[in-house]
Amino acid sequence: MTVWLFDLDNTLHDAGAHAFGALNRSMADYVQRTLQVDAEEAARLRRLYLQRYGATLLGLMRHHGVAAAHFLHETHRLPGLEQHLSGHRHDFAALKALRGRKLILTNAPRAYALRVLRALGIEHLFEAVLSIEDMHMFGQLRPKPDARMLRRIAVRLGVPPSQCVLVEDTLVHQKSARRIGMKTVWMQRYARRGEHGGPRVARWSMRPAYVDRVLRGLRPLCRTG
Repeated sequence: MTVWLFDLDNTLHDAGAHAFGALNRSMADYVQRTLQVDAEEAARLRRLYLQRYGATLLGLMRHHGVAAAHFLHETHRLPGLEQHLSGHRHDFAALKALRGRKLILTNAPRAYALRVLRALGIEHLFEAVLSIEDMHMFGQLRPKPDARMLRRIAVRLGVPPSQCVLVEDTLVHQKSARRIGMKTVWMQRYARRGEHGGPRVARWSMRPAYVDRVLRGLRPLCRTG
């Protein structure tokens, strides 16, 4: 049986429309307040830690003693988030029809993920939510794209990585998944949109060797799932 691992933001809903912008402002404010730096220095540190560690949080933990739980709680409050969430009914219908085990695998905190899923009305379609709180290994936080964490997820689910399919908007996460034998689907519906749409790529028409399928909607998965 196929195990589908779905990313959340910009894969199952249009995070670029509101959530990413709100999170960006919330994280900038958090760094300024916590480190007592101005906006320019906060932006520099965020860029540095994102480039070096793959996430602002990891840099803050390593260099400034920031507690992950505090950062995640404070930056993901996002009042009124539910009013701005939107997905696509065809994608939701496809998720309902898709055969196999379906789980959320997100670098977001659990409380945020559950808010989004409940607001979209699709929480019941997933066996479980695997959030950043589930990504600790060897006493350290190891979110996507950490390949060792992805391998452990497969072990935890009792399946070989080759039985898993990662559906994502972020290529670097898919690259790690493919390296351990997972299949990969690049979901582009929302990532192509707007200023906060998602990671920039050279050409949306390209398909890197580590990507098995490129989709703009989830319905085609049902024909092979």
